[in-house]
Amino acid sequence: MAERALRGARLGGQSFEDERGVEMAPRQEVAYVLPDGRTFTVTMAQEADVPLQWEDPKSGIVGRLVDGAEPEAKDEKPVRTHWDMLLERRSVDELEEILTERIELLRAGEIGPPHLHRRGKKTAASRR
Repeated sequence: MAERALRGARLGGQSFEDERGVEMAPRQEVAYVLPDGRTFTVTMAQEADVPLQWEDPKSGIVGRLVDGAEPEAKDEKPVRTHWDMLLERRSVDELEEILTERIELLRAGEIGPPHLHRRGKKTAASRR
């Protein structure tokens, strides 16, 4: 078993592949500018779609493509809240009426958790 081991080689430490005869893909240098005016470059493949924004590897701030076109503004829908969706189904008067009915049922002990129901007209002294 020891005879088959690779002597003097660190596993995972270095590659035994040789780069001779390997042709690299054509590349391009793409420049991005940060909001504070500094620029940085990113090496990309020649046929790659160049994004309009890229994060600076040193600072983590997102930079914009130098001489890049402005991104198209997307039509964003306003955020719909639960209240907005409820008002699509019911009017405010209907909601007030339903609320009044539910409060009456809750106070009567017909709905709700059992520990909130009233137990007749017992006083604190009679429960002891």
